[in-house]
Amino acid sequence: MNEAGDIVATLRSLGMVPKGADPQLMRLPGGVSSDVFRADLPTGPVCVKKVLAKLNVSADWRAPIGRVHSEAAWFRFAGRIAPGSVPTVLAEDRASHLFVMNYFDPETHPCWKNLLRDGVVDPAFAGRLGEIIAHIHRAAAGSKAVQDDFANREFFMALRIDPYLLTAARAHPDRSDRIRAIADELGHSRISLMHGDLSPKNILAGPKGPIILDAETACYGDPAFDLAFCLNHLLLKCVWKPEHISGYCASFASLRDAYLSRTDWEEAHALERRASALLGALLLARIDGKSPVEYLTAPRDLDFVRTAARDYLVRPELTLEDIRQDWQTRMLAR
Repeated sequence: MNEAGDIVATLRSLGMVPKGADPQLMRLPGGVSSDVFRADLPTGPVCVKKVLAKLNVSADWRAPIGRVHSEAAWFRFAGRIAPGSVPTVLAEDRASHLFVMNYFDPETHPCWKNLLRDGVVDPAFAGRLGEIIAHIHRAAAGSKAVQDDFANREFFMALRIDPYLLTAARAHPDRSDRIRAIADELGHSRISLMHGDLSPKNILAGPKGPIILDAETACYGDPAFDLAFCLNHLLLKCVWKPEHISGYCASFASLRDAYLSRTDWEEAHALERRASALLGALLLARIDGKSPVEYLTAPRDLDFVRTAARDYLVRPELTLEDIRQDWQTRMLAR
């Protein structure tokens, strides 16, 4: 039986396909760590996500397949805290390492990355995302029960610390000690529940606000990672589409302000310090890690990011606002 047949058989076993029905499956684009399908059932379309042991990148990058169940668990937790901001898990099959969630029509729920690419930049949307993430982080902070439920550091190590930070450290020996120190602090933090992949490609712009997808890297750790990870993408978009710099930088500021103004489970300046340090390391990681951003390929662009990121790594006093201002100044001077 082929993959589609296996998935349909699993859907039948879950009671989602009535006898005699023959649902059609369509592979959805963008899957790097999982195969994602639209399944047209008699009751309507659903989305099926089946995890991959080896990710669809050029490097040999493997990760534990159990991460798909942590993702489903994150959706359930976040859905209770911020209803409507994540998919609804409709069914889950641990033997097949897949789960089923509701399907979002791209006509009414466009991908945020595509909107940013096309110059549809709404800082208020970024601010609303910051509010949602802070709300989820606050609900999980200091919770022993949540920490126990998401005690899966091996997933985060396999998907983020090693392929992103440690690979970037190996590519930049003169910044290696600093990056490894950041990675070590991140690896030992137990503060709140992270999403771990808060990228614009994983966020839909729904009629009522942001909807967050792809939580395979969710684990209990440092919430500063989510903030830095998303802000990092907004900076990189400036290099990709420089005609929209002002909007990207305004979105950076809106997300940061909304998030930090709601950070009450710890001192906001301490979290910002960690996010600022992570930002420099993540900029390098998306150029010289195992998963470089696909939209930056010109040597001039890559060197621009490397130069700024390497500078930020040796300036621990920088705030997020300092980095935003400096990045914008460097961009305008190119």
